[in-house]
Amino acid sequence: MNTVTPRLRRPAAGTAAGPLRVLLLHGLGGRPSVWHPLIERAGEELELWDAELPWQAMSGSEGWGLNPDPARFLVELVDGRFDAVVAHSYAANLLTEATALGRIAPRPTVLVSPFYRSSVRDFDWSVISYYLNDFHRVFEEALEVGETGRFAKAHRDWMARRLRDQIGPYGWMRFFETYLRTPTLDLGAVRSPLLVLSGERDTAARPADGRALAAAVPGARFELLPGCGHFPMVELPDRTARLVEDFLRAAAVPTHPPLELS
Repeated sequence: MNTVTPRLRRPAAGTAAGPLRVLLLHGLGGRPSVWHPLIERAGEELELWDAELPWQAMSGSEGWGLNPDPARFLVELVDGRFDAVVAHSYAANLLTEATALGRIAPRPTVLVSPFYRSSVRDFDWSVISYYLNDFHRVFEEALEVGETGRFAKAHRDWMARRLRDQIGPYGWMRFFETYLRTPTLDLGAVRSPLLVLSGERDTAARPADGRALAAAVPGARFELLPGCGHFPMVELPDRTARLVEDFLRAAAVPTHPPLELS
């Protein structure tokens, strides 16, 4: 997959100021459908888009991990098209890095369950072992809270390992390299209005990661979601949609004309 094409998921209702065009980005081994609960609840002034990213579940594009610069997919996708971005997990990290490096122009951004460490000393062998040997547990959680929650646990566990194997060593390396670079990012240079959301019970991207990331970005806001894991938009869709909508309504300015639908 060389390019990613955004898809309109829900047009906005007519507003005097014009719609806010918002792009929703899923995480590693996820799918655009993870945003459906939020799309159903978001305010009508938001024009909502998503995209099938190369690292989506069962995409048949396992070779994306061979690309040393997966952030380029987001750079090509985001700039010049959207008033705001909401990104989950791995996509949140790629977006943060690209913004810190000036590859993506500032715009209101919501990061959901991002990975972050403020010091290189935070990465020791136990951290590497956890994210390597327990990598499948992130997918187990996704399968438990999503539409697949109706399946038996044994079947969900099998699916989680299939997802891990589909991503493979190269995809895992791209993920962990991005995580390892987080202490080196100049987050003080980020000028995007920023909201960071973390689940209190997230065992993949620790809530401490989200809190530290928000603290490093000037003016950023952090929200901890009690009783929630790695997928707030699925586990607490009403609360997550309200936080995203209120933040974007205050921070974003429409810059695009209403979409012409044929």
